[in-house]
Amino acid sequence: MKKFDKERVLLAVAGPVIALAVAFVLIAIVLVASGKNPFEPFALMFEQLGFSDIQVLIINQASMYYIAALAVAIGFRMNLFNIGVDGQYQLAAMMAAIVGAHASMPAAIQVPLLLLTAVLTGAFWAGIAGVLKVTRGVSEVVATIMLNAIATSVISYLWLPDVFGVKVGNNNTTGEMHESGWIPGIGMGAAGEIYGLVLLAVLLGIGYWVVLNRTRFGFDLRASGASTTAAAASGVDPKRMVLTAMLISGGLAGLAGLPILLGDTHTYSLNFPTGIGFLGIGIALLGRNSPVGIAFAALLWAWLDKASPELDFHGYDKEIAVIMQGLIVLSVVVSYEAVREWGLRRQQRRVGAELAAGHVLGTTTHNATKEVAGR
Repeated sequence: MKKFDKERVLLAVAGPVIALAVAFVLIAIVLVASGKNPFEPFALMFEQLGFSDIQVLIINQASMYYIAALAVAIGFRMNLFNIGVDGQYQLAAMMAAIVGAHASMPAAIQVPLLLLTAVLTGAFWAGIAGVLKVTRGVSEVVATIMLNAIATSVISYLWLPDVFGVKVGNNNTTGEMHESGWIPGIGMGAAGEIYGLVLLAVLLGIGYWVVLNRTRFGFDLRASGASTTAAAASGVDPKRMVLTAMLISGGLAGLAGLPILLGDTHTYSLNFPTGIGFLGIGIALLGRNSPVGIAFAALLWAWLDKASPELDFHGYDKEIAVIMQGLIVLSVVVSYEAVREWGLRRQQRRVGAELAAGHVLGTTTHNATKEVAGR
């Protein structure tokens, strides 16, 4: 491996490693300050990895985190901050649940219909922010935050009994979906089932890498994110790329809730997971927008979620995991900036050394030429 490639790998790995190390140290300091053992909580959570049922829960949760983080990463690659993934995936999951409860077709048609419903709903909701940005210059951050709030209101309206809501006790639901829209899981015996759409998350990760790194569209997307003026000079329409990136990001976000919807709950209710879109931001940051890095970050986040309840039985607050997640996000921002500055300094020193070497070689050659000419 070339020296330059080694440095790139080192820079890519250094950020996440430093962020995790800093987060663990800070949470240990918090535990010590509160009079608790700084190592036991981590030991207890690591022990949970040995239980097969916890492993299944981690994989299932990570699949939703992974898809949401991919949706965020698409925006990041275009230098866009799609903070509306949470509203996009919740609204998409509800629309898929409504279609699944009111349409009954063979599974070969029903399942693709539900997937398409979720993708189109998420893309439409994100597309609103994209249109506002390219036509009126509205920041996608502001637009998507507002759209999150609007999505919550739309969901509350759709839950009304006179619309699509079905009351089950005190719970608002969309009614149970027809079985033809259920996706069977991968049986793991007494440990439970791995969601069938975990495989979809894997395929999306592969597709994400192929599109960004092996297609002209991916190059245009990355070029536009790096410099819109340079991309425009090469014939790329920046506004079209912004809108396209938002549509793709929203479409991916729409799929984030489907692993649990089609594999477990089979209805959209008050108990449906929320906040996955916001967690996807931290996961995408930690994974550095790489499909492999995001996968490890999603598994880490899911482990913190599913292993932390054990802490309650040993005198520790399970919110330690939430604090850890927040500290990781903060550490990621700081460590990545520090690594970036370190990388720039190394590059500057290397360029300076090469220029100096070139100057010395040029001077030597010039002197030798003069000597030959003098003879």
